[in-house]
Amino acid sequence: MFEILGITSQALFGQLLIGLINGAFYAMLSLGLAVIFGMLNIINFTHGALYMIGAFVAWMLLNYLGVGYWWALVISPIVTGALGVLIERFMLSRLRDLDHLYGLLLTFGLALIFEGLFRQKFGSSGLPYRPPAELTGGTNLGFMFLPNYRAWVISFSLVVCLGTWYAIEHTRLGSYLRAATENPALVQAFGINVSRMITLTYGFGVGLAALAGVLAAPIYQVNPLMGSNIIIVVFAVVVIGGMGSILGSIITGFALGVAEGLTKVFYPEASSTVIFVIMAIVLLIRPTGLFGRSS
Repeated sequence: MFEILGITSQALFGQLLIGLINGAFYAMLSLGLAVIFGMLNIINFTHGALYMIGAFVAWMLLNYLGVGYWWALVISPIVTGALGVLIERFMLSRLRDLDHLYGLLLTFGLALIFEGLFRQKFGSSGLPYRPPAELTGGTNLGFMFLPNYRAWVISFSLVVCLGTWYAIEHTRLGSYLRAATENPALVQAFGINVSRMITLTYGFGVGLAALAGVLAAPIYQVNPLMGSNIIIVVFAVVVIGGMGSILGSIITGFALGVAEGLTKVFYPEASSTVIFVIMAIVLLIRPTGLFGRSS
């Protein structure tokens, strides 16, 4: 076991693991935000609340219906995504021709409503959610102990993120989505229902947030405040990566999670602000973000 500046390798790799875990959630949440912003040009403040709802759906499936983790990974994104579809269809769609500030205010208000309702029903303390038996325990790597569930979260979130990126950048459906953001009238002329595509895209972005919520539930517990605790950091990740950039959200999410973890090792006092310091520096040098396109 080696030491760096008096810090043992076990502590260093432990914080790196925590950084990768946080980075996985940053990446998945910012990916959903990037998809929604790229298609709808809406800064979706309900994203954190829908991440929280995804975790609560998994918790309710287990405690009320006896439906375990593996099914929750499928059901929770579908249920929460359906809620997102209703939000877009009956609320956000009415604001498409108005200034984008109205969409921001609406989603911010909805986030407060959802959080308040769940806090009133379940309180503010965390509710435990156990991981599946197949993912309990861990592996001794010699230099650190790697919990199986955390390894699963990192691997699975990476697969989901890269799969989403590939689908948007390298498939016909993805080309339709990208074309609709540039020229919706032209895409409509080819017989594609752009309005339905927008609604389903919003639901998909929300589903990604809910999926992240299910993955987070066994690690952070299920809490009505879990969305508001992470969403500001996720917005910073999106800004650093470039608004609407899919690949930028993935790379920046994981990278900033690691940077945050390393900061906790070498300079703990700055760990809660390092991401915002990086955001300020990036915006000064490149206002469109690291992967954003200049207008």
